[in-house]
Amino acid sequence: MISIRNTHSPEAVSRMTTAELRSAFLIDTLFQPGRLDLTYWEVDRTIIGSATPADGPLALEADPKLLAAGFFLERRELGVINIGGPGTVTADGAKFPLAKTDALYVGRGTRQVEFASVEASDPAKFFLMSYPAHAVHPTTAAPASGARQVPLGTAEKANVRTISQQIHEGGVQSCQLVMGHTTMGPGGVWNTFPPHTHLRRSEVYLYFDLGPDDAVMHFMGTGQETRHLVLRNGQAVLSPAWSIHSGCGTSAYRFTWAMGGENQRFDDMDPLPVRDLL
Repeated sequence: MISIRNTHSPEAVSRMTTAELRSAFLIDTLFQPGRLDLTYWEVDRTIIGSATPADGPLALEADPKLLAAGFFLERRELGVINIGGPGTVTADGAKFPLAKTDALYVGRGTRQVEFASVEASDPAKFFLMSYPAHAVHPTTAAPASGARQVPLGTAEKANVRTISQQIHEGGVQSCQLVMGHTTMGPGGVWNTFPPHTHLRRSEVYLYFDLGPDDAVMHFMGTGQETRHLVLRNGQAVLSPAWSIHSGCGTSAYRFTWAMGGENQRFDDMDPLPVRDLL
């Protein structure tokens, strides 16, 4: 089964309660042992999910009613990042090992995709992002060691961080998916700050490597109607194209980011100065 999240306007979001915001934009069902969980978001027809193999492999299968497809990637592409123990992804018989923060791009037309953990006692935790694809690109590994590293921020602003670009226009090719992860540096707690929007694509954040008593305060909404959500380890948040997306953590953390839309330019964004936020 795939759960469905609908589109919400800025006006509707400005009137939501905390419970309504969490129901609309927070995904807190990911990484259940032995399960594959998927959520279909109307915005850009995004599918967000996780696969956490335990005693055996998990197969990615299509919901024929929702996708009207014979197999999941008949008209889609898939990005995978592992945030857990060592694992493997098998795509049409080709096996790809993924260590922690390694990624894999799986191209349109791939019929069989299977996820497995190397050790059940230290399971892999695969984060999945899928968008419609109108071109075919080869299935390609995107290891963390080969990512483009972009250092940003300053200690004075408490936002020192390193962006690791893995599936992007200058690296592993895709139709519209852009994907990677960010690691906060020493003393860095603010991510994507000052915030921005990008009307050409939507985005999903997955926060991880947080302690059991830690959290990230994720800020969203328009620049003049900001809202926040409290996110824990292994939870994801949906970010519409009109919304800012920025977080501040109680400790060091990482997050995976993934975007889909009409272009792949990482720096295509509209910044919002801090003085203009309300």
